[in-house]
Amino acid sequence: MECRENCGACCIVPSISSPLPKLPGGKAGGVPCPHLTHDLQCDIFNSAERPKVCGGFTPEPEFCGSCRSEAIEILAKLQGLSRWEHL
Repeated sequence: MECRENCGACCIVPSISSPLPKLPGGKAGGVPCPHLTHDLQCDIFNSAERPKVCGGFTPEPEFCGSCRSEAIEILAKLQGLSRWEHL
């Protein structure tokens, strides 16, 4: 499966405990990564600064569903977030 355009669910929903270039303490779940651009692209995607945890996440129907809203719902449930409608 290829990453879908205008999604960014994996850059918003999951918490990341490892340091990020703009977030040395990691990222809380449900909070957009500061590297997510206005068009929902990662601005360090092809950079050596991109954390291994991000590079290890590959799009799969099991996690990404068939559309952005489904991806957010699936990932939010896995993350244990009870409010995902606003993401």
